[in-house]
Amino acid sequence: MTGGQKAANLEPMVGTQSLLAAAGTLEVVLIGVGILIVLVIVLVFFRYFNLWLQCIFSNAGISLMNLIGMSLRKINPSIIVRSKIAAVQAGVGATTRDMEAHYLAGGNVVNVIRSMIAADRANIPLDFRRAAGIDLAGRNVLEAVQTCVNPKVIDVPDAASGKETVSAVAKDGIQLLAKARVTVRTNIDRLIGGATEETIIARVGEGIVTSVGSAESHKNVLENPDLISRAVMDRGLDAGTAFEILSIDIADVDVGLNIGAKLQADQAEADKRVAQAKAEERAAMARAREQEMQALIAENRAKVVLAEAEIPKAMAAAFRDGNFGVMDYYNLRNVQADTKMRKSIAGEEGTEEENK
Repeated sequence: MTGGQKAANLEPMVGTQSLLAAAGTLEVVLIGVGILIVLVIVLVFFRYFNLWLQCIFSNAGISLMNLIGMSLRKINPSIIVRSKIAAVQAGVGATTRDMEAHYLAGGNVVNVIRSMIAADRANIPLDFRRAAGIDLAGRNVLEAVQTCVNPKVIDVPDAASGKETVSAVAKDGIQLLAKARVTVRTNIDRLIGGATEETIIARVGEGIVTSVGSAESHKNVLENPDLISRAVMDRGLDAGTAFEILSIDIADVDVGLNIGAKLQADQAEADKRVAQAKAEERAAMARAREQEMQALIAENRAKVVLAEAEIPKAMAAAFRDGNFGVMDYYNLRNVQADTKMRKSIAGEEGTEEENK
């Protein structure tokens, strides 16, 4: 056999071996992919098998594909499954789709389902839509339902505000320090949009101040504290709030300061200061008037001195004109001397001109 014939016989053998090698590689790849798929299925099965089994035995109606879809939608399937099982066992209406939507909206699905169960047991009408709305509004829907069944007590004033009593003053001026306890029950219908506990505390405090302020005497309030309770209850303070006020009880009433007497004393002190200021003003005016009069006296004295200085001039002129003689002058001096003597006997002082 020649070399060309040998080469021709070897070519088909090489092609066959290549095909066999390629087929073997493809088979290995397919086997690897199959094994990988089986591992994924086994992992998924073992991950969701427990939840799926719970759904089957509790008739929750959640399939294995739904559980896988929840994970793909970033939903915790264990929360949905537990909530759905609780809803089915309690007989309350809540679909899996509604629970998933509420979870994606950031709500507390477990709290909503528990509140629905509690409301159903207490014969309080509450569906999933309303409960979810209350939860998304930021209110604790479970606490609201519990408060409907078991009313809560609110202290007035709130200890967190730093005040221990509500201060009010009766008509007789006596200060009273009161503490109140308000028993409230949640009103589900007004929970969304209704005012909170702070509004109840503020309104009750205002009612206490008004009731005590309208009392003729603090003794009436001390003898009948229920007067405050009745007056406050009649005002309808729970209007527009998320609560219904069941009762308002005055826990303690203490007597404080005599505000009326203190105000009168302050007013008297203020009047005293005003009177003193007015008296000082009048005294200052009198002193100023005295200084003015002294200045006027000095001015008049100066005028008298000037007038007396004119007398010698007038006498000289009278002498020159012959209207005044020597004897007249002597008679004048005698009269002046006699007047001076009389004044000295009487203890009076004459003018400087008379003393000459």
